[in-house]
Amino acid sequence: MPNHLDAHLPEFSHALEHFQKELQSLRTGRASVALVEGIKVEAYGQSMELKAVASITTPDAKTVQIEPWDKTVTKDIEKALVDASLGMQPTVAGTVIRMVMPPMTEEGRKNLTKVLHQKEEQAKIGVRNVREKIKSAITHDEKEKNISEDERHKQLEHLDKVVAEWNAKIEKIAKDKEQEILTI
Repeated sequence: MPNHLDAHLPEFSHALEHFQKELQSLRTGRASVALVEGIKVEAYGQSMELKAVASITTPDAKTVQIEPWDKTVTKDIEKALVDASLGMQPTVAGTVIRMVMPPMTEEGRKNLTKVLHQKEEQAKIGVRNVREKIKSAITHDEKEKNISEDERHKQLEHLDKVVAEWNAKIEKIAKDKEQEILTI
């Protein structure tokens, strides 16, 4: 008897990991390496992620500090940061680039919360899509007489429990992130 749930567990996990990665890019008022590490920089004649050409640190809660490994790409990094429209301007001191997070406004927090809930819904849709794949495989197995009707009901019931657990994980992460956004 095939176990479709086990075969698709990595897909549930992938949906959750993608959601967490998406949330890292949300600016919450706290400095984070994740805000800038994926920004594309045109350096050495190719497009590279910022983390590939510089060291990125957060010396305090409001500052992201970028130190290029090669000082000749400092201007390229500065241009990429300005083009990224992060809502903060890079300040260059020698070869060190600093970006100071401005305080978030109430309206900014509300807008960020809306974006958060959109990303939460997208993650849940990802989980639902995996659920539908598994559900149709289980139904197909019953039609092919590989499993009984009772077994189909049992597997679908178990599937619904697993989906509820994954959705609860997504909701908890979203709730924690919302708390972080709304904390002044």
